[in-house]
Amino acid sequence: MAFLRFSKKGNSQKLLHQLKYRNSPEIGEEMGRLYGLSLVHHGFQHEWDVIVPVPLHPMKQKRRGYNQSEVFGKGLSKALNIKLVNLLERKKFTETQTKKSRLERLENVEEVFELKDGAELAELRVLLVDDVITTGATLCACANVLLAGNAKLVDLATIAAGGQ
Repeated sequence: MAFLRFSKKGNSQKLLHQLKYRNSPEIGEEMGRLYGLSLVHHGFQHEWDVIVPVPLHPMKQKRRGYNQSEVFGKGLSKALNIKLVNLLERKKFTETQTKKSRLERLENVEEVFELKDGAELAELRVLLVDDVITTGATLCACANVLLAGNAKLVDLATIAAGGQ
């Protein structure tokens, strides 16, 4: 699921660039809150047990000051009244995916994510959140780790979908 349709040079790209590169975490949280209210309105408030953001590498998070997927997840968490939990960690630094092909993206995120020590997923219904989905490589890699960790199901939600 995605809140917005990504379009190059469109408003969705401008919002995402503000969020990711202009120190505006409040944009991500507000989009999460608005999307969460829409999901509640359409009867989805009881579909998940936990919201899990796609993690940034610690070096990238330190540079940015926050994880854009996590702030989006916080807004969703507030609107849906579902706990946000950082269950995943990024164990390898990867270059940006923006200029990579689908195959390169899949290879780039292979074995990048793992469950945090002590993470308990036993039969949880997880809403995995990220900022943008293009090929789905990152979300697929994270979902596979969550499912291997015994999550009951993993659904995906992003701020925007489409575009490269």
